[in-house]
Amino acid sequence: MAADDRTETSSQVSSHGDHGSVDSGFASPNSSTVSLPRISLTQPHLQHLNKQLESQHPMDILRFCRIFFPNLYQSTAFGLTGLVTVDMLSKLDAEAGTPQPIDLIFLDTLYHFQETYDLVERVKARYNTRVHVFKPADVDTVAEFEKMYGEKLYEMSSELYDWIAKVEPLQRAYSELNVAAVLTGRRRTQGGQRGDIKVIEVDEERGVVKINPLANWSFAQVKAYVDEHKVPYNALLDQGYKSVGDWHSTVPVGEGEDERAGRWKGQEKTECGIHNKQSRYAQWLEKNAAQQAQQQVQAA
Repeated sequence: MAADDRTETSSQVSSHGDHGSVDSGFASPNSSTVSLPRISLTQPHLQHLNKQLESQHPMDILRFCRIFFPNLYQSTAFGLTGLVTVDMLSKLDAEAGTPQPIDLIFLDTLYHFQETYDLVERVKARYNTRVHVFKPADVDTVAEFEKMYGEKLYEMSSELYDWIAKVEPLQRAYSELNVAAVLTGRRRTQGGQRGDIKVIEVDEERGVVKINPLANWSFAQVKAYVDEHKVPYNALLDQGYKSVGDWHSTVPVGEGEDERAGRWKGQEKTECGIHNKQSRYAQWLEKNAAQQAQQQVQAA
């Protein structure tokens, strides 16, 4: 997708270098924790903000965030919650009379459903918003990805796949776009690790503030907003998908299951890594190295 279409890819705005090593086990060409402008929030201040915002309508939370946070972006995979946020931001622009667009960050893992790619284009056309697309480093197609990392890396090493396809590209986005704060589509009713998220959180490792404007909304509230305001959404929703990720790790949700039950079905994971601590990948590397060492000892 070209910049003229209000979409920028990572190859258009960056150059790739060698990955160094850091204590957390993660690294990127430009460390976000070093280059980003820091927003200093003490714990008492953060608690105060969350207490005040907890009962506010998402529109009011977004009004506040647009004023309070510099270098504000929205990270989205174009799920329902993110789409509601895009629509609300567009209404705030119309309300203000002077647009203050919030650019979008989209992680193109190369394995999204075609319906997701189609939705990206529909959102761009509807809202005239700029989408910054970040792909796995140094590849543009599935063929290039699989030539570099082998076929079905997502099955062979799910943690490594998450790092290459999602975590590193997002850290690169934070760094290259100078992101200080980011809007997410996480909600408590999505279950898993999201059950106790706050409206505003500080990601100390990545050096950004994460804002969850619809944290206390239910799926029913989100869907009702989409229907009322005719927000474009992923066609897969009408086929039983309530949360859509990569095609290889997403299935429809069964009756009575959690909203994100269709993600990584049968696996002991509920997140792709972008909302986990960076040390998770370092822990996986350490565990993998220990297993290999044990196998070598047994073989000897």
